[in-house]
Amino acid sequence: MNTKTSEAKGFYKLSWMERIAFGSGDMAQNFIYQTVTTYLLFFYTNVYGLDPAFAAAMFLGVRIIDAIWDPILGALVDKFSTHWGKYRGWMLIMALPLTALMVLCFVVPNFGKIGKEVYACITYVALSMVYTTINVPFGALNAALTRDQHEITILTTTRMWLVNVAQVAITYGVPTIVIAFAGTMDTPEARGGWLTTIIIYGVVGLGALIFSFAGTKERVVISKEDSAKVKITDLFAEIKRNPPLRILSLVFITAFGIMAIGNSAGTYFMKYNIGDENLVGTYNVISALPALIILPFMPWLRNVFGKKGLLYLSLGISFVGYVGLFLIPANQVTLIFAAQSIRSIGFCVVGAFIWSLIPEAITYGEWKSGKRISGIANALIGFFFKFGLALGGFVPGIILSTTGFNANLTVQADSALFGIRLILAAIPAVLVLVLMYIVSFYNLTDEQLVEYGVEIEDRRQLEIKN
Repeated sequence: MNTKTSEAKGFYKLSWMERIAFGSGDMAQNFIYQTVTTYLLFFYTNVYGLDPAFAAAMFLGVRIIDAIWDPILGALVDKFSTHWGKYRGWMLIMALPLTALMVLCFVVPNFGKIGKEVYACITYVALSMVYTTINVPFGALNAALTRDQHEITILTTTRMWLVNVAQVAITYGVPTIVIAFAGTMDTPEARGGWLTTIIIYGVVGLGALIFSFAGTKERVVISKEDSAKVKITDLFAEIKRNPPLRILSLVFITAFGIMAIGNSAGTYFMKYNIGDENLVGTYNVISALPALIILPFMPWLRNVFGKKGLLYLSLGISFVGYVGLFLIPANQVTLIFAAQSIRSIGFCVVGAFIWSLIPEAITYGEWKSGKRISGIANALIGFFFKFGLALGGFVPGIILSTTGFNANLTVQADSALFGIRLILAAIPAVLVLVLMYIVSFYNLTDEQLVEYGVEIEDRRQLEIKN
């Protein structure tokens, strides 16, 4: 197809400014929500004063609320448009509330035990619900910019490169800035340092969300007639008729469960197993640095290895890294950092690449049913994505509680140190094998997707003529 014909079929080529603007939307969400999910459990147990078991139950409870809220929000996004478009306007409307709630999650109120527990629940639930109002339409925006699968891969690569820029800033910057302001990061006296740091990151995220809104343009969206027909029950119909979407849902809960569980243990591992909390930033930043080098080559890697081949290779590399993190003695810091690097090299590709598969499932669903319900599809993925992140609070919280972790002790019992190792590496390694098995069922090819996209646009032009 020539350029004009391709764009008439929805296969748009985008400018680098728009690619960067789109990616900035995800970078912003990481500055806000990922900062919270990475450090909130540690903040709750060591600074705020929550019991690990209560924190674990709260993280799980939020996901139950999400199970109800996410599909409702997805249907609303598909059914209604904002003044600024169907998807991008949500970033402008909800940017400030999301930032404010991020800050409130790191406020330590002068309440009693029950009051502090209630406050933590209210602020975290509110944050998660507001995050959904940005994350779901942002996820749908990807498929609204173009149908071109190569372009979507570039979009995803740009997006995830910027996400990893944010990850470097989060994993290295947050503990460094907190310690700079407070002298420590794990006692009640550090609360002021945490609050100042969170405000800084929230403001950066707010600015990036506004830039993403201003720099993108929706081109491939559901018609007004089809929007009027959208209902919440379409979620269940889409699950039933869309096997790729079902598989991706399992991919996302497993992949982000792996990341969230392992990442949540990094701070504990450096402080208690290694015995040096000043290494937290260095250890964590290794998670993001490989992606800054590798992700620009992802379109090329996809062409060389194919979708499934690239995922299998990347998962295999990350498995080796996790095994190393579990087995290497705590006094071998250099080898531990090497294992973390190997794990990061493998999983950075997985974590980035799976986002490019969501528009594929949306295109398949539109070809199958005639409905392009991007909001509902992303609400489903978003629920499993957040459920996977919640495992980073629930699973570690339970294991820390059952293995005898005590935040008031400088030196932890051997059972607690082993529990931290389980969280850091053993459980993620097992889940990597599970993810390999799930990926084996994903069989959509690029050739099929081009055929589906052309057929969808041909149908649409025929309906217009009639």
